[in-house]
Amino acid sequence: MNIEKDEIFRAHKGGKIRTQTTVELETVEDLSIAYTPGVAQVSEAIAQDEKLADTYTWRSNTVAVVTDGTAVLGLGDIGPAASLPVMEGKSGLFRKFADVDSIPICLGTKDVDEIVAAVKAIAPSFGGINLEDIAAPRCFEIERRLDAEVDIPVFHDDQHGTAIVVLAALRNALKLQGRELGDVRAAVVGAGAAGTAITKILLAAGIGDVAVLDSRGILGLDREGLKGMKAELAEESNKAGLTGGIDEALDGADLLVGVSGGSIPEEAVARMADGAIVFALANPTPEVEPDVAHRHAAIVATGRSDYPNQINNVLAFPGLFRGALDAGATTFTDEMKLAASQAIADVVGDDLAEGKIVPSPLDPRVAPNVAAAVRQAAQT
Repeated sequence: MNIEKDEIFRAHKGGKIRTQTTVELETVEDLSIAYTPGVAQVSEAIAQDEKLADTYTWRSNTVAVVTDGTAVLGLGDIGPAASLPVMEGKSGLFRKFADVDSIPICLGTKDVDEIVAAVKAIAPSFGGINLEDIAAPRCFEIERRLDAEVDIPVFHDDQHGTAIVVLAALRNALKLQGRELGDVRAAVVGAGAAGTAITKILLAAGIGDVAVLDSRGILGLDREGLKGMKAELAEESNKAGLTGGIDEALDGADLLVGVSGGSIPEEAVARMADGAIVFALANPTPEVEPDVAHRHAAIVATGRSDYPNQINNVLAFPGLFRGALDAGATTFTDEMKLAASQAIADVVGDDLAEGKIVPSPLDPRVAPNVAAAVRQAAQT
């Protein structure tokens, strides 16, 4: 391949984002106001009252997008430099959809303590932290520690962004079918970052029951050797006490959420209940191909843009941070995440159909609606 002639490489040449000034810098007077000596007045005032930095610097509108490059898209552990194009893209989406400035921070370490220390050290420059593409299980500890140790909101998008959009899609799918969330039994295939957050938000929203599967089968109290987040999931989920593997989990299930990257046999999907809902979210290859899923399910969603009902994190994170920044929030609560999910679902409105259970990522109504809902939830 000739990189220089490739359209994608041409689009990325020189990077996809840049900074720009917001004041005139044309005259000596301009310089004296924006830089020395005028800037000293602002710095002295902030030294006396640090909260003034939210008004007189970029901090209150700027997010750090932080990664260690260990779980990038479907590429895996490709390192911090190779992750930078993805983080630049994320920053571009923040600006495009929510007028939020963001800076990619690609860290050259995989050590939890070092990552936490690095983010804490740079936190005074930012109004929020978006953790991105950090592998499980380290991502859980990093997010938990940073949430407790910095006074700005911290959000791991691979967990919660996916979960928020999944819940929005499910709300609308059930609305279309005239069903209640409390009557639904789900199987979440994949117990990593996304699967864990999806399970937790479904439980918080009041789902009837959910069984979580890893590579060894259903998580439950009968499973020996479970530690950390998997042990916690085993305590919180699987009220029915299911045991076994994918066949047992899907037998009579109403909802399948695939976030494993593996393949789910059609025979297992065929065991689902009438009117089943399948969200096969692995990219680029869904756990169940859409044409196969449609043989056994009434409503199907994927993570791909070339099929209807794309479960895309961009529906959540720009508006979520916009609302949190506007509210001056110091953390992301469950109430804020649930409000964001409902706001996404509400945008679909009268367009609701089996092939339209979530809005388009390009719908200009999404981020403002999410921001308003999150801001209200944060201030309640």
